[in-house]
Amino acid sequence: MSLSTHVLDAASGKPAWGVVVRLESRDGTVLESGKTDKDGRITGWPVPEGVHRLVFEVEGPFYPEVAVTFRVTDPAEHYHVPLLLSPFAYSTYRGS
Repeated sequence: MSLSTHVLDAASGKPAWGVVVRLESRDGTVLESGKTDKDGRITGWPVPEGVHRLVFEVEGPFYPEVAVTFRVTDPAEHYHVPLLLSPFAYSTYRGS
């Protein structure tokens, strides 16, 4: 199974490139880390079954980081976790 993410800057309407992202297990162990590319994406991270957290170091004016906790239940599925950012808000959802 694999994990991808896509970070978009809703204020500018453009991808958020260079955002540091960590994939952590439930106990905080870092499984993967990297930066979003010019399209605001990270793809192809392996992720085992269980509860995990994506931590985005956004360094915004109010939120210095965003942590999204999610559960992987089916080892055959691809998991996509997009993040939409604005200066004082963010949203996420289960993507495809």
